[in-house]
Amino acid sequence: MLWSTGFVGSKLGAPYIDPMVFLTVRFVAVLPVLILLAMFLSKSWPKDPAAIAHCIFTGMLVHGIYLGGVFWAIKQGMPAGASSIIVGLQPVLTALIAVALLGETISRRHWLAMAIGAIGLAFVLGPKLDLAGSGITPVTIFVVLISVAAISLGTVYQKRFVQQTDLMAATVWQYVGALLVTIPLSLTESWQITWSGELIFAMAWLVLVLSVGAILLLMLLIREGAVSQVASLFYLVPVATAVESYFLFGESLTPVQIGGMVLVISAVLTIRKKPARS
Repeated sequence: MLWSTGFVGSKLGAPYIDPMVFLTVRFVAVLPVLILLAMFLSKSWPKDPAAIAHCIFTGMLVHGIYLGGVFWAIKQGMPAGASSIIVGLQPVLTALIAVALLGETISRRHWLAMAIGAIGLAFVLGPKLDLAGSGITPVTIFVVLISVAAISLGTVYQKRFVQQTDLMAATVWQYVGALLVTIPLSLTESWQITWSGELIFAMAWLVLVLSVGAILLLMLLIREGAVSQVASLFYLVPVATAVESYFLFGESLTPVQIGGMVLVISAVLTIRKKPARS
């Protein structure tokens, strides 16, 4: 639910600021908040340069490249529905990477449920897909695919190399990594910002609720559970976003979309269900 509000917050603030500038300001604003929290909550800060580098690289993948790529593609005219469908590949791609790099075992039931979830996701997002959009080009599709690969690899990399690092301290360094991606890209955009009430609310929400609350929850889930199961929860993000957009922006919510939501929720519940003990 928290993660899905990021798309709503981004849409709310988009008319007033360029996307890379938006992300840069957001990441700069969240660092003091996280540092302050880390001063009270962190048990230790990583001192090994290799551990710090792992945290920074994770942040470049999960925050910088993923969000930067999706925002850039939408800026070039790619419909949000089209990008959402491509982003919907993340649970499958993450599961494949987890099998290859972490040796996780994924049951046939899990694979079948992911396939059902993908079908349900297509039902949810299909009515929002504008195939006539001029922004659907090989370049924008490629950039969004790179973004999906980045967050999929980033979640697995987090599990593999940042497992022993203090959660709060690791997240601080991850946003440093994110800024290494977004700051250079923001220099290609106009830094003209219209500080409206909507932008201020959207920025505050994305900083405090998303970049602090939702991200820390995601990192905790990755640390405590199988990456493939955590990734399956991302099927629910477009579902929640569709419901939120219906109430906030008056977007459509058809019976086909509702049926797709039922499939997605059923698939995630199936994946999360623990097998019965014999």
